[in-house]
Amino acid sequence: MLTAGVDLAAEPKGTALALVDWTSDSARVIDLQLGVTDEPIVEMASQVDKLGVDCALGWPREFVNFVSQQSDATLSQHNFDGGMAWRRSLAYRETDRHVREVTGRWPLSVSTDRLGLTAMRCAGLLSRLSASGVEIDRSGSGLVTEVYPGASLRLWGFNTSGYRTSQDLRATLLNSLTAQATWLELGEYEELMISSCDAFDAVIASLAARASALGRTLPPNEDQVSTARVEGWVALPVGPLSTLHE
Repeated sequence: MLTAGVDLAAEPKGTALALVDWTSDSARVIDLQLGVTDEPIVEMASQVDKLGVDCALGWPREFVNFVSQQSDATLSQHNFDGGMAWRRSLAYRETDRHVREVTGRWPLSVSTDRLGLTAMRCAGLLSRLSASGVEIDRSGSGLVTEVYPGASLRLWGFNTSGYRTSQDLRATLLNSLTAQATWLELGEYEELMISSCDAFDAVIASLAARASALGRTLPPNEDQVSTARVEGWVALPVGPLSTLHE
């Protein structure tokens, strides 16, 4: 199996792409790139079994409806609540509430936080992937799945405090990761994962994509599937990291 992980940013700077080759003996990082445009991601998608993207694949339905209604300048046909509970329904997707329930932490809001510009780029990337022949299902049942590297690491039992801002903490975390995943071969890319949090997260996104490919993530339930296909769904892993390579 080949899995790819993308740590997506609003621009190529800050975007990383990782490719992991899974065999009976090992999981080997065979490519890790920084400063990635859309084209290499689309090209790699044609080669892999699962592609994990660290970015919201859609917006909350309530937010989309609100923006559409807000375009009526007179607001004569709408009665917006304006209260905190109403605003939260615009800020968070169904999958975000699920992430909060499972992990105890809110992910970034795609409609009100810093993720918006990146999600707009992601919408363009999904369009390019679709044009290349990839069938997009935002619930994650197709080639592309939405992943959350920090949450994946925490669910695998690792301490993620400060790892995105400190090389020393990334090095410590990477040591803990490889001590558990003795089958993970980083090769020449170990130093890049320590020096770049984007590269680090791209590799974790590829591991999360493997979990999704194996069916070892939490899927949306029957009541959530239709919403997940519109808003996206974060593939949260279940079971220990060791289950990715048995």
